[in-house]
Amino acid sequence: MGMLILMFFVAVAIFAPIISPYDPNTITSPYLKPSREHFLGTNDIGQDIFSELIYGARLSLFIGFFSAFIVTLVGSVLGIVSGYYKGIVGRIIMGVTNIALVIPSLPLTIVLAAYMQASIWNIIIAICATSWAGTARIIRSRTLQIRELPFIKIEHALGVGNLQIMFAHILPNVLEVILIKGTLAVSSAMLTEAGLSFLGLSSSTAKSWGSILHYAFFRNGVLNNYWWWYMPPIICISLCVLGFMLLGYHGKGKNKTTNKMELT
Repeated sequence: MGMLILMFFVAVAIFAPIISPYDPNTITSPYLKPSREHFLGTNDIGQDIFSELIYGARLSLFIGFFSAFIVTLVGSVLGIVSGYYKGIVGRIIMGVTNIALVIPSLPLTIVLAAYMQASIWNIIIAICATSWAGTARIIRSRTLQIRELPFIKIEHALGVGNLQIMFAHILPNVLEVILIKGTLAVSSAMLTEAGLSFLGLSSSTAKSWGSILHYAFFRNGVLNNYWWWYMPPIICISLCVLGFMLLGYHGKGKNKTTNKMELT
């Protein structure tokens, strides 16, 4: 189910120029109700909301995927290194990780995004800077378990290098956990982006589901109950996040089953 939802939204994002009936920046009559010409009506300056929604999928998914990739990459590398090297290196990495976990991530993300110039890339930087620690801790825990397995000790005894052990043996054994965390990180990044864009911390020219909500709220769309303006982006965000969460938790269930089989 989760995969079907995600395939739908990814297809919408890829084929946006074909699906969209209008250019999202084209200006017509403002505050039009849903009709045959404008499936979801128009906003306060006459832009077609359905077209905005379709093109908004591109930016929302891009920020979600790109941020999740960076977060998962950084967290995985730090987790494997800190789990494999138990000495000073591991303690330093975990010390920084624990500090990052103690600080509330959402307020810190808002502060970072507000401090930097409003742009898509600064939102990505703010998300990545505050979201890697959870992945690092989980990957470290799994690495510590794998490090004590007999075949790793045999590799050490045979004189195999540390980098080769980490890449050839530890990484494949934590890859499933990395993929699960990466999938869940996309949904988290999309929610964070929507929140930051809603607060006006994204680029004013960027079209994302969060920015549509921002203009609907701050330009009286909610106050006047123009539901066709604010409800569609809420539904799209909710469905997309649900898709990633279903996919991620399905993977978690399979991973737990695999771990139980390994233990028995």
